[in-house]
Amino acid sequence: MSSISVIILTHNEEKHIGRCIASLLPFTNQIFIVDSFSTDQTVEVARAMGAVVVQNPWVNYATQFNYGIRHIPFRSTWLMRMDADEYVLPELATEIKNRLATLPDDVSGVYVKRRVMFMNRWMRHGDYYPTWLLRLWRSGQGICEETWMDEHIKLSAGHPIRFEHDIVDHNLNNLTWWTQKHNLYAIREVIDILNIRFNFDQSIRVEPKLFGTQEQRKRYLKLRYASLPLFTRPFLYFFYRYFVRLGLIDGRPGLMWHFLQGLWYRFLVDAKLYEVYYRVGTDKQAIIDFFRTEYGKDLLAERPGQH
Repeated sequence: MSSISVIILTHNEEKHIGRCIASLLPFTNQIFIVDSFSTDQTVEVARAMGAVVVQNPWVNYATQFNYGIRHIPFRSTWLMRMDADEYVLPELATEIKNRLATLPDDVSGVYVKRRVMFMNRWMRHGDYYPTWLLRLWRSGQGICEETWMDEHIKLSAGHPIRFEHDIVDHNLNNLTWWTQKHNLYAIREVIDILNIRFNFDQSIRVEPKLFGTQEQRKRYLKLRYASLPLFTRPFLYFFYRYFVRLGLIDGRPGLMWHFLQGLWYRFLVDAKLYEVYYRVGTDKQAIIDFFRTEYGKDLLAERPGQH
């Protein structure tokens, strides 16, 4: 029970945190939560279930998660990353419990599959499953890459392998919450895209590589996507997901998911990016000033990894 510790970031996750922790208890009781000052019962629920909880002001995901890595109070061979609205399937819990201690020393990370549930339906198509994520790594050999969006764990040594079973991403909040969250995500996505062009920071990133790991390929494709014309790429991406990769098989929930996540959200990102260029042009300092004034985000002082 002491070979693996789990880090979870929370903010007002009382709907999810109990389910998440319960799915982890079959293979560990070392659960560390970094909470960004929740105002609901998140902290109370987590502590009642045995988790250690600390609170730290939110800057962005990478900063908060690397804070968790640096301050984790447990001594364990392995670390694991979970989101509060995810849970581990019993089959994966058994696989972690039985296999982790048997892995050779040169294996430094483990990929698991994530399945996304939307409106209580598994999004199995549209190139959305399986999504392989590096969620377990040897202590001291992994850190969260310093980006504003789509952060991955970057290994410093060894090589990863894959486990067979899944974690499940199943958020229980309503659609209004979902759209508001993605509106905020769009701001971070714009910063990440602008960072590709203007290099606001010299952060640690996963190396883009078409034939590398899934996150390396995702980073490569994101760079290629960013080079396509504004307002054209969201429609191309939706067509690919919904028709070419058969997202339409996912029924009405799939139509909502692939349209909202694959088209509406991507179009919103392009619209916000267009607004930046329309308001301040392409001068680097003017863009930095725009985000500081309009969104309260200092792209230099608040870059990931500085806190």
